Amino acid sequence: MSHPWISRFLEAQWLEKGLSLNTREAYGRDLAQFDAWLSQQGHSLNELGREQVLGYLGWRLQQGFKARSTARFLSCLRGFAAHAVRENWWLADPTLDVALPKLGRPLPKSLSEADVEALLAAPDIDTALGLRDRCMLEVLYACGLRVSELVGLQLEQINLRQGVVRVTGKGSKERLVPLGEEALDWLLRYLQAARAELLAGQSSAVVFPSLRGQQMTRQTFWHRIKQHALAAGVSTSLSPHTLRHAFATHLLNHGADLRVVQLLLGHSDLSTTQIYTHIAKARLQSLHAEHHPRG
Repeated sequence: MSHPWISRFLEAQWLEKGLSLNTREAYGRDLAQFDAWLSQQGHSLNELGREQVLGYLGWRLQQGFKARSTARFLSCLRGFAAHAVRENWWLADPTLDVALPKLGRPLPKSLSEADVEALLAAPDIDTALGLRDRCMLEVLYACGLRVSELVGLQLEQINLRQGVVRVTGKGSKERLVPLGEEALDWLLRYLQAARAELLAGQSSAVVFPSLRGQQMTRQTFWHRIKQHALAAGVSTSLSPHTLRHAFATHLLNHGADLRVVQLLLGHSDLSTTQIYTHIAKARLQSLHAEHHPRG
């Protein structure tokens, strides 16, 4: 049983910051693991000091935890510490002089435009399930959505007349994203020909229901993506964000402004979007070599 302060902190994060369920669960796991380690060492969250924080970070290093996951834990612990001081659980913040581990800037995995076309064409659109998957892939690529945003889409979030999707992203922030003609055509086709068959008479506001007529999980759709990638002969290693990364990369390759891409992706900080400029750099270099007289 984890410390009661943890559940109170997570509830406060939901009420104050609107953190998603996935983020709250990740924070809960990180803090519960830390609480368990403290207990093994004869300590508890009630009397936490800088020495215990450093000791745990050292233990994570010995256990082979990646720097990125440790940075996430420390960020979570800092939020917890600020809340604990505010609630007078602690007199001082034990994380103030603890530095974050240095992180590299890993480039997101993306797909070529040819790979994307092959992946989009993989589902069997003669079936309701295949037509649903094709539509989901088209919307995912056209709008740069997170998989969690896609599977959670409700009918009221889509404006077919204007051709836009109203997306609720991280921190409950809303953004409007254009669908584009191709994705809009597939969405209309799917809504007219396949959605009712998948629902089988059930009532639901979910745009892309599962075979049981319920909201699909991220894991289920991710499994479907891998199946279609295998059928399409796409050899690039995929992640749940692969099409989102391809969306951003291809927009930049075709001349889109970085700040526009930032708005479409729903990034609160431009620096998060700037990582895609590294991927687009190869495209710029090839254009320079092709068109500059001294390229």
